[in-house]
Amino acid sequence: MTIQNNLSDVIARINLAATECHRSPQDITLLAVSKTKPCEAILEAIDAGQRQFGENYVQEGVEKIQFFSDRTDLIWHFIGPLQSNKSRLVSEHFDWFHTLDREKIAQRLNDQRPNDKAPLNVLIQINISDENSKSGIKLEALDSLAKQVSLMPNLVLRGLMTIPAPEAEYERQCDAFRKMEHAFKQLQTNYPTVDTLSMGMTDDMSAAIHCGSTLVRIGTAIFGARQYDQ
Repeated sequence: MTIQNNLSDVIARINLAATECHRSPQDITLLAVSKTKPCEAILEAIDAGQRQFGENYVQEGVEKIQFFSDRTDLIWHFIGPLQSNKSRLVSEHFDWFHTLDREKIAQRLNDQRPNDKAPLNVLIQINISDENSKSGIKLEALDSLAKQVSLMPNLVLRGLMTIPAPEAEYERQCDAFRKMEHAFKQLQTNYPTVDTLSMGMTDDMSAAIHCGSTLVRIGTAIFGARQYDQ
């Protein structure tokens, strides 16, 4: 199977899931998670029509953004955990940041965003399953962090992101996603810029779409198994 075929299959799955819950497939963005994948693979995806890519590792992501710097139609999302000493690279190069979980990082991203770039789109990461090993804040802390971010002129609060604990059963997948959907709708009532609910990956994107996801992060189903030894 080629990357083009894989993309077609993923888009078909998104369309089916959306249709089943009476949503428009156009309301769901496909983010191709290209971490650990070579630029040649990304180019294949671009040739197949994909324009939005997600990276987990700062230096690797920056190198890819620079490799494709002549392409003004690509949108780059940073979706991994971020150490504060790497914040400048993310602020200077990426269009989106998905994993905001503390005011310190928000302030650094705001202060380091170049004046000639549009404000950085940010999502607050929620640790919806209360896993010790996962990043993200608890839902109780959302209002406070959202208010802080909304006051920063070089950031735009676009919504929420989550990576729930893996669940094999569809209904159990939906349990976590429904909590996120509720929090997202509440956030929308307070902040007019909020329009993005980033949840759902290869194994649970159907449940995520049924529960209101507007952006699914798909890597393995597009690019194949990840190559961490590279």
